[in-house]
Amino acid sequence: MKARFGPAGNSDSFSAKYKTTLKAPEYLAQIGLDHYEYQCGRGVRVSDSLAEELRAQADIYGISLSVHAPYFISLSSTEKEKRDNSIDYILQSCDAAKRLGAERIVIHSGSCSKITREAALELAKDTLVRARKAAVDRGFGDIVFCPETMGKVNQLGDLHEVLELCRLDDSFLPCVDFGHLNARGFGCIKGKEDFLSIVDEIGNKLGSDRQRVFHSHFSKIMFTVPGGEKKHLNFDDCGEFGPDYEPLMEIVAQKQLAPIFICESAGHQTEDALAMKNYYLSALKEADQ
Repeated sequence: MKARFGPAGNSDSFSAKYKTTLKAPEYLAQIGLDHYEYQCGRGVRVSDSLAEELRAQADIYGISLSVHAPYFISLSSTEKEKRDNSIDYILQSCDAAKRLGAERIVIHSGSCSKITREAALELAKDTLVRARKAAVDRGFGDIVFCPETMGKVNQLGDLHEVLELCRLDDSFLPCVDFGHLNARGFGCIKGKEDFLSIVDEIGNKLGSDRQRVFHSHFSKIMFTVPGGEKKHLNFDDCGEFGPDYEPLMEIVAQKQLAPIFICESAGHQTEDALAMKNYYLSALKEADQ
């Protein structure tokens, strides 16, 4: 079992060539990628016909799928109505994932700007537990929840907080966004040891089985101090902002891990995902020698 790589939604190069997402599996397979994360960030609008055809195309071309749940989910809102609505959005995402044949949904945690981080985490835990129970009750028990590490300092979702959310249920997997962690830490990921510390922490908190198949987002992200994430860049952008993907690919190859890497580069997500995959494959070959 190897790591899989793909884009978050459609890159500029894809959109210039095709007018429908239904061509994404064929396009990705042609260029050498093997995963696609369907974006429901602005709301879940997946018709039965689109889901059926995209699932069929993904099966034909060997492309696995995941779903990004709406951005406006807030597990930690101080308003009960917003937390309850967030559960509904998660259930909508589960339904879309089920129809698409996707196994995982990525979930934003929310904000902690008005309360302490500890209080926000407790609210998020309660919301996520209730969402999981509702998902199981509705027949979505096979859909994996992936709480995501976030890039702004005032957002819930540092590595510790996401791993604590994942400890609520053995089926949960962390979506470790290395660009977000680097941005909220103001450039804290400087080399291989920093990546290794993150990967090891996943194993320490969740065990080797979940460490092996964690979900991940990766891009270079511009940040400000003290806010954190400002905007996504692409690998060709020059400047001080990282992180670099090569050390992480070496660790994944050496440890024989098999995560799913979703590239969220700005407009270049397919090209940058392919760069990551090619480097990973070369590192894998070297590790096998």
